[in-house]
Amino acid sequence: MKTRTETREILDKLEGQHPGADTELHYRTPFELLVATILSAQSTDRRVNMVTPALFARYPDARALAQASTAELEPQIHATGFFRAKSRSLIGMATALVARHDGEVPADMDALTALPGVGRKTANVVLGHAFGIPGLPVDRHVLRVSNRIGIAEGGDPELVEKQLGGALPKSRWT
Repeated sequence: MKTRTETREILDKLEGQHPGADTELHYRTPFELLVATILSAQSTDRRVNMVTPALFARYPDARALAQASTAELEPQIHATGFFRAKSRSLIGMATALVARHDGEVPADMDALTALPGVGRKTANVVLGHAFGIPGLPVDRHVLRVSNRIGIAEGGDPELVEKQLGGALPKSRWT
């Protein structure tokens, strides 16, 4: 595995090649980002962005989405793939937000990952982009590339997140 210095040099080069890299998901609120990030699993941000305007118009907040049925939601998110599982996750997440957090998205890793359909990667995206809380979202792509270029070792996203976090100052996270 590369040293911290080597890792930082590699990431400096990548940042130079891709300045201002950011999420391509369109959102206005933490709730919208949470929904969009859940929908982005096994889908493209472009496809999610095609689906979310109508979805957010119909379900503008957790209370509205918690009232949806899977039969209503599935056709609206079908294009993102895995629509049955995603509809259950979205309704479960919204229901939990209403029950546990008065309908608001919490700015806390443990509270986020306790929601249906929300893992560390999704929580890190929401914390970083919606709340400005540094995090390192590690999905399958980040894991593979990090291993391939030698800046991390292992197949567990949480382990790779810790390794990358140890090599980078928080100012370089999300």
